[in-house]
Amino acid sequence: MTLILVLPLTAAAQNSWEIQEKTQAEKRAELEKRERELKKEQEALKREEKALKLAAKESKIKEKKEKKVKEEKVREFRPKVDLKYLAGAVPVEDGKVCFHTVINAPGKSANDIYQALGTYLYHMTKESNQIRSQLTIADYQKYLLVGDFEEWLVFKDKALVLDRTKFKYYLIIQCEDGKADVKLTRIVYTYDEERGGGKILAEEWITDEYGLNHWKDNLAKLSGKFRRKTIDRKDELFQALNEVVNGKPEVQE
Repeated sequence: MTLILVLPLTAAAQNSWEIQEKTQAEKRAELEKRERELKKEQEALKREEKALKLAAKESKIKEKKEKKVKEEKVREFRPKVDLKYLAGAVPVEDGKVCFHTVINAPGKSANDIYQALGTYLYHMTKESNQIRSQLTIADYQKYLLVGDFEEWLVFKDKALVLDRTKFKYYLIIQCEDGKADVKLTRIVYTYDEERGGGKILAEEWITDEYGLNHWKDNLAKLSGKFRRKTIDRKDELFQALNEVVNGKPEVQE
């Protein structure tokens, strides 16, 4: 009789214990699940926070760029040097810097113009500022003249200071009845050879891209002096060639 009563009690106790274990396991599983969800939520918040910071940074950069563009648009153009040195002063043709002019000489034949300019170019090769210069083509049948010039361009010449560059270029002159077409091109500078300098192409040094500052209202710090002196020399040469053909203009008092 005693054995019969003990067995059900033992079974009941075991069943109660299993229920408790199951309940605790479910609680742990639920807790772990909640922890995982919480972790995911925290990671999502971090990603969102990071995205917001990145968006704010990008927005700030965009605002700065827009402000800079706006300032550039509203900035008043105030040239710091003569306009003849600024944008458009150094033309480029077929990838090469090329200064061009037409000397009009009404009533003069192609031969007359050819003879006058040929003589001038020959004497020019003998001038004191020339280094290695020569008249390479003098075609009297085509009335074509080509001079290969290398001369000194002086930036500064004071006591104990001589700043200059070798200036190599070609003068190409095609003479016709009543006019001469003149080009100054294929420009190369040789600068500061004593201190390891070398050759510099005009296309990489005096064009608007390289020879002017960001605002295009002044000459660049390094290459600006080359641009200025090259333009001055071009003007001097073109004026001299015009005077050879047409004579010096009369000075009106």
